[in-house]
Amino acid sequence: MDLFSRKVIAWNTSAKPDVDLVMTAFKKAYDKRNCPKGLMFHSDRGSQYTAFSFRQLLDSLNVVQSFSKKGYPFDNACCECFFKYLKKEETNRRTYHSLQELQLSIFEYIEGFYNSRRPHGSLGMLTPNEKEELFWNQA
Repeated sequence: MDLFSRKVIAWNTSAKPDVDLVMTAFKKAYDKRNCPKGLMFHSDRGSQYTAFSFRQLLDSLNVVQSFSKKGYPFDNACCECFFKYLKKEETNRRTYHSLQELQLSIFEYIEGFYNSRRPHGSLGMLTPNEKEELFWNQA
């Protein structure tokens, strides 16, 4: 998630939340944003984010890593809020029979609703896509 626009840039699903899942999603986001310079990656202190291979990836791309303080989920509130609404508005309301069904549902939620139609109070009631479009039109 880009904190400027609250846009979900990239995501991935897996049967297990391991470092490969995080690395794949990060690489997708990094490439989608055209390999930005001066990037900071913020997360909680989960083992996926502290894994040596993920730290090596960030170092190789000159990405600064930032962690939430232990016991302070507020540092990661934007992402926590996104996952709360993903569950409340989409995944907890349905039953999935395969990982592919879940992936399609998440894709439709993120790309068809969250980024493009869901307004955010922190963005002046703009959607993430509108916030970015406004920024780039003013630049």
